[in-house]
Amino acid sequence: MENAQSVAARIAETIRKLPQSKRQLIAMAGPPAAGKSTISKALVAELGDSAALVPLDGFHFSNDILDARDLRARKGAPESFDLAGFSALLERLRTEAEVAVPTFNRALDVSIGSSVLVKKHHNLIIVEGNYLLLDEPGWRDLKTQWDLSVALNVPEEVLEQRLIQRWLDHGLSAKDARTRAMSNDIPNARRVARNQTAADLRI
Repeated sequence: MENAQSVAARIAETIRKLPQSKRQLIAMAGPPAAGKSTISKALVAELGDSAALVPLDGFHFSNDILDARDLRARKGAPESFDLAGFSALLERLRTEAEVAVPTFNRALDVSIGSSVLVKKHHNLIIVEGNYLLLDEPGWRDLKTQWDLSVALNVPEEVLEQRLIQRWLDHGLSAKDARTRAMSNDIPNARRVARNQTAADLRI
């Protein structure tokens, strides 16, 4: 299996062919634990100072909102995100030179607002998230925003192993880690696989 650096180098070759006259938004989409964050960070490093990273995960609703909507157990599913806020951010990235964006702290399980600043010289924006190519109401409208879209495809058995390990790394017991992965993360992964629009590149 290719490492993140070699995958990023391949994607960067295509990105460098995009027009340089305007800011480009590149979608890095795929299921949970597909390697989106790792490859996206490697891609930003490969592209250099002109690139910035914007994560969909920064638009998780707070746990209080999820509790009020009875969605806490489904955190990470499409309905647990502020899609309207995310869509507005993409529009701002098109029209504004400098935009503050939120990120997600997985250890604290919270979004942190205005924690990354996209600046005027950032003309290659790598946007990473599970549902950037989701073919469902609201989400499918995002497709018009992408100058290039990349879909990461990973076998479900590999995702399962990675997701269980992720929750083990967060201190859950083996039983709880498997339950967490199989009750929420894997259903989300299947939803991505089942309802994904076509990508410009499939890795």
